[in-house]
Amino acid sequence: MNQPIIWVHGDCLSPYNPALKAYANAPAIWVWDDALIAEWQLSLKRLTFIYECLLELPVTIRRGDVATEVMAFAQEHNANLVVTAESPSPRFDAICDEIEKSMSLEVLAIEPFLNYDGYIDLKRFSRYWKVAEKYVFR
Repeated sequence: MNQPIIWVHGDCLSPYNPALKAYANAPAIWVWDDALIAEWQLSLKRLTFIYECLLELPVTIRRGDVATEVMAFAQEHNANLVVTAESPSPRFDAICDEIEKSMSLEVLAIEPFLNYDGYIDLKRFSRYWKVAEKYVFR
């Protein structure tokens, strides 16, 4: 029998996260990814918004290398399964590959907000919304 933990990431910061819903009693973790924060030059305003979202979720908050922290959290909870929601991010794929070297990983599908196959700049919500709103309010 699998003992799961949930990895919550920035592409599904919602109480409706399918991993949180499917495994409601499992411990969950969020990891501040210092490398991503520096690479994307996230503003204090954006970091505060993310933090406020996290306060509404049943997560333990850590900081560091995401894969390392997720696997350590799993070991602390005697878990052999990491459950998370899917993400289009190449960084997500790399983290998943690292986790799968040590334990099982279940990636749950999310219902897309909109169907769009083109490029959208995800660093700023306003850039995302400029494209998305054309498809959401059809």
